[in-house]
Formats: sequence, C-alpha cells, structure tokens
Amino acid sequence: MKPKVFFAALILSAVQLVSAQTNLAFSGAEGFGQFATGGSGGETIHVTTLADSGAGSFRDAVSKSHRTVVFDVSGIIRLKSNVAVSSDISIFGDTAPNNGITLYGRSTSFSGQKNVIVRYVRFREGIAGDRGKCSVNLSGGSDMIFDHCSIEWGRWDCLGLTQGSHDITFQNCIIGEGVDPQRFGSLTDDVKNITYTHNLWINNQSRNPKAKGSIQYINNVVYNWGVCGLVGGHSAGDHFQDVVGNYFIAGPNSSSQAVGECKPTDHVYLRGNLVDADKDGKLNGRELLPADFGKGENAPTIVVAPSNGSLENLTIESAAAALTNILAQVGCSLRRDAVDARLIDEVKSFGKVGKIIHSEAEVGGL
Repeated sequence: MKPKVFFAALILSAVQLVSAQTNLAFSGAEGFGQFATGGSGGETIHVTTLADSGAGSFRDAVSKSHRTVVFDVSGIIRLKSNVAVSSDISIFGDTAPNNGITLYGRSTSFSGQKNVIVRYVRFREGIAGDRGKCSVNLSGGSDMIFDHCSIEWGRWDCLGLTQGSHDITFQNCIIGEGVDPQRFGSLTDDVKNITYTHNLWINNQSRNPKAKGSIQYINNVVYNWGVCGLVGGHSAGDHFQDVVGNYFIAGPNSSSQAVGECKPTDHVYLRGNLVDADKDGKLNGRELLPADFGKGENAPTIVVAPSNGSLENLTIESAAAALTNILAQVGCSLRRDAVDARLIDEVKSFGKVGKIIHSEAEVGGL
C-alpha cells in the first residue's frame, strides 16, 4: 500500500471509531448505554402476528442478530415459554399501532448478549411465570439501552441485572409491582457502568434496586416501597452509587426506610434528593441525609464527588421537576394502558393509594 493511501485509510478508520462513540442510539439517549447501535445496518423484520411463535412472531423476529424489529400489530403477546433476544438488535415498540405491545406470561432474556436498543415495550412476566425468573433477565450483557419500557410483575425481581453486565442504561421506565415469591424491583449485582435515570420504581417490597457495582442513580422516583427503597450492596466488595435528584415517596405499605441496608463498602455520592415519608397526600419532601442510609457499622462511606464518571452528559433536574416529568411520560407513555395509568394515579395520591401485591389478579390483571 502506498504511504498516502495507507495514512488516508488510517485516518478514515480513526474517524469511523470516533463516530461510533458519538452517535447516540436515538435522540435523548443518555448514560452508559447511549451509544448502542442495535440492529443498525441490518435487516428490518416485521412482527405481523400476536402468536407466541412461528413466522411473523416476536419470538422469531428476535432469534437472529443484526435486525431492527418493528410491529405491524398491537396487543398482548402471550408467551408460552421464556423468550431469548439476540445481540445487535433494535426493538421498536413505538412502531406498533393503537395501544402498543405487551409481552405477558413468561420472561424475556437478554442474557449473554450485547448491543441492544429497546423502546416502548411492556414486559410482564406474571404469576404464571417461572419462579426465580424476572420479567427482564440480563446476566452478562453489555452495551444496551432500554427506554420508555414497562417492566412489571416479575416473580423474583422485575429486572435481573447481574453477572458482569456493563455499559447499560434504563431510562424513562416503570420498574415495579413485583409478584410472589419475592416482589422485588431489581437485583443489580456484579455490574459496572449502569445508569438508571428518570425511572419510576413502584410497589416493590425492596430492591429499588439493590445496588451492587458502579451505578448512576439519577432523577428516579421510588413510590410505596415495602421494607426498603434503594438498597446498598451491603457486602465485602466495594460498591459505588451516585445518587442525585431522586424523590422517595412513602405509600401505604412503606416503612420509614427509604434508603439503607448499607455497609462502609458502599461509596455513596449524594446531591439533591428528597424524601416524603408522612403519607399525608401532600408532596412535602425533605432533604435525604447521609444518616438516612444508616449509622454506625451500617453507614455507607459518603464521598464528595461522583464515583462513576462525569454526570455532565446526563439530564439532571431537581427532584420535584423530575417527578413532574416522570408522571407525564414514564413507561410506554405514547399510549398508556390501564395498568400503567393506574400506577401513575397511585403516585399522584402522594401516600394515600398503592399496594404491594402477591399476584396481578389482585389488581385486575391485564
């Protein structure tokens, strides 16, 4: 190769690498998963049936990599078995007509995969799903972003994010109303570079999430936790939680512990968080203090600067402003279904309404 040609090729390669690291997954993508490219450049696959399997089904559409999945149908896809999603894939639920797409009855797994974009999909395992599974399972995955999803009715946790998963964002999502046996929000364990921003965590007994790893926790709302809201790693390993601009609002089932279950190995950066614990139907939160996380041997290590990189590329609002925006647009909000509309109304009661359930049948099911 001639010298000029060689250097031209080298420069082009460098430009392409920089471009790959600066092109957002979509306008408004934030956090550690914001550069996922999903199925870009691959084939577009149309979901044309609500059937569990076969030609035109969701299961068939996500079975191969390098695909952009769009929906020509809307409604409930009743899964008869757990479904696995491949790498290098985009799932655009906002392309579905009418009331959008709900995956119900079993788990959806992204475990062991990479480079995934998911928008506007409802994931609801339900009490008929497998004990020990979550509505969304994500072990050992990387480079993903979930936006405007509803992740609910998980049997173990609603979201399982574990085993070395890294560079992942969950934004504008509803994560909650877990069902038996655990009724938890998310075990987020052995992870690195995870962003939770502008999500609603609601009606979970605990783990909103359990935060073991390096985690940005920005402008979330936690409503009607049971035993505890945001849970520290409370283990021998070091964990790093940047907790900024969140609003914790107690509901009918809530203890006084909005945050906690920490150890000194939890390194917590705090800024601008509020907690409203009086359940009086009025929004009148006070500042969340280091002492709220625990005292003595159960106190975290409070740090003076973020531990998980700069927060400059994230949209950060006051806790009150974040609450307003979350109520307006969180979850599959292009066309909210009755389940999500009910949950939003519960938050708007500011402590008066809400319930930690054992089965979705208690609240009318689908």
